[in-house]
Amino acid sequence: MQTCDMSDADLTTALALTSPDACLSLYRAWAESYDAGFAKDMEYLLPAHVAAAFGAAGGGTPVLDIGAGTGLLAESLRAMGQEGPLDAVDFSADMLAQAARKGLYRTLAQADITQPIPLPRQYGGIVSSGTFTAGHVGPEALPNLLALALPGAQFALSVNMRVWKARGFDTALDAMRAQGQITALQLIEVEVYGSAAAAIDQSHANDRAQVVLFRAV
Repeated sequence: MQTCDMSDADLTTALALTSPDACLSLYRAWAESYDAGFAKDMEYLLPAHVAAAFGAAGGGTPVLDIGAGTGLLAESLRAMGQEGPLDAVDFSADMLAQAARKGLYRTLAQADITQPIPLPRQYGGIVSSGTFTAGHVGPEALPNLLALALPGAQFALSVNMRVWKARGFDTALDAMRAQGQITALQLIEVEVYGSAAAAIDQSHANDRAQVVLFRAV
């Protein structure tokens, strides 16, 4: 496994992760400062975009937040009127510990979503912000999410445009639709960060993502 010095956790390091150990090390170092540092300073818009798209598509409950991190997406969902239970899954126990302090989730589970997720098939909504991006998770995880969804469950997942075609999300989703696993596939392209990001990280300030909406069959 690759190891590296995570004393200066940042976005560039996060998008270049190449191993599970490096991922856990990064988010262990980043967890306490993630909200007040990265999310606030970069004007991280993606959680709000995902929450708004989920609500506009009709939502669903209970909701499972995939790659929940510190709970930014859950905060946006609640602020926009999402009711019912919210559950969280993340690879980093340290990030989940920060999320737990906010009291937004019914349950929190540490899991690798590239493997079968040890949760019951009970969700009417599955959401994710920032998990499907460079250095993180590819489309191989999508079947594991579908396995937890009730028929008709609404999905709202962000996919960074840097990996949309490079990792094959476009073809994977088209195949899932053709095979009758999903329906009502819709793509909404959004900005990941606000204008303040340009003064902090010019190489990523203009990043864009697809918010991918579909329903489980």
